[in-house]
Amino acid sequence: MNAPRSTHAWRFLRDTRGSILPVFVVMMFVVIAMIGMAVDYTRASLANAKMQAALDATALALSWNAASLTSGALTTQATTYFNGIYTGAALTSPTISVSYSNVTNPQIVMSATAAIKTFFLGLPPLNLPTMNVSASSTIAWGESRLRVALVLDNTGSMADAGKMTALQTATKNLLTQLKAAATNNGDVYVSIIPFVKDVNVGSTNYNATWIDWTDWNANNGSCNKGNYSTQTSCQNNKGNWTPDAHSTWNGCITDRGLPAPTSTPSPNNYDENVTAPTAGNVGTLFPAEQYSSCPLQMMGLSYDWTTMTSLVNQMSPAGNTNQAIGLAWGWLSLVGGGPLTAPAMDSNYQYQQVIILLTDGLNTQDRWYTNQSSINARQQNTCNNIKAAGITLYTVQVDTGGDPTSTLLQNCATDASKFFLLTSASQIITTFTTIGNTISKLHIAK
Repeated sequence: MNAPRSTHAWRFLRDTRGSILPVFVVMMFVVIAMIGMAVDYTRASLANAKMQAALDATALALSWNAASLTSGALTTQATTYFNGIYTGAALTSPTISVSYSNVTNPQIVMSATAAIKTFFLGLPPLNLPTMNVSASSTIAWGESRLRVALVLDNTGSMADAGKMTALQTATKNLLTQLKAAATNNGDVYVSIIPFVKDVNVGSTNYNATWIDWTDWNANNGSCNKGNYSTQTSCQNNKGNWTPDAHSTWNGCITDRGLPAPTSTPSPNNYDENVTAPTAGNVGTLFPAEQYSSCPLQMMGLSYDWTTMTSLVNQMSPAGNTNQAIGLAWGWLSLVGGGPLTAPAMDSNYQYQQVIILLTDGLNTQDRWYTNQSSINARQQNTCNNIKAAGITLYTVQVDTGGDPTSTLLQNCATDASKFFLLTSASQIITTFTTIGNTISKLHIAK
């Protein structure tokens, strides 16, 4: 008589003479358990990473008004903000701790702890229904200082399409942002370099030893014989040339390099670097020029926000475009040169140096050329030198007239994210706000 099938099945399972099914069943449960644990640990790891990002963002957001809040209000705001931006897996009972101190430098210290529900670890025999996750963040300001050079196109084409008005609004908004980012005077310095074909270093500097008067003397004066307007034409007609008094100079400076009659730039490329001017080396000096469309006088590094705002309000468009000279003087403003003095850097701080170059046109004229490609080649060298010096370079092209996208400005920017192509004047305002938000972010200490 045959045994019942259930008996056969039981004997089969108990048979150890070579059957692998029991081993397979056990291993299957082990593998499933391991996969389940991996899933839960991965979810916890992702939740922890997103918690850290949300905590950093919360601390940054609170840093602007932390000094004015009570401890309880700071915690309430922190909890509300964190819960509003956290996007990871659902957390159980997140607890936010936050404190503000200003003993040496202002800082916010935050921590967050919470639990995340498990899918597999909660099952027997592990019985772990939740896993703990935590994060911490310290936001400190005062350890890092910021220096910004604003190199701003003031050429004639800026009068079109509301560009100059938008630039003035955008620049004043940016100054407000940068002022707010400074806890103490000197935390943020700003220079403003209006440029056209030339820049203006201030006519009161006519006695300065860093000025080269060679070209200016040859083109500004009077001839005792005939109505000749240059020294060359006067002397060619056997006249005597008398240069005008230097006190009549309007303050304009053109690209530095070898003086006339040399028709090519200095072989030492002084227009492309920040070599200090030396009285015995004429190529290093800054050539005076009586340019009829001389822009406003530049302003070196300062935290005199009222005077900077006043300068911006007075900007008026005129003249041809030479981005290169504006860029060179923006760099000079950060290190000091000619009339510009850069305050000494404190070794107790880290410094971020930034140049923002805005222009609405392609290069049209410099000291030597009216050929765009020749001007561009020299400017690209300046850009490369600036970036090699560790300075962050933003470039903004305002193209409301259908010009081609400037390859030069794209290549000049520190990276692709720091080049902006705008097609309307209003975008200047939003772009400067974006840049301001980026460069004035507080330092995440840990």
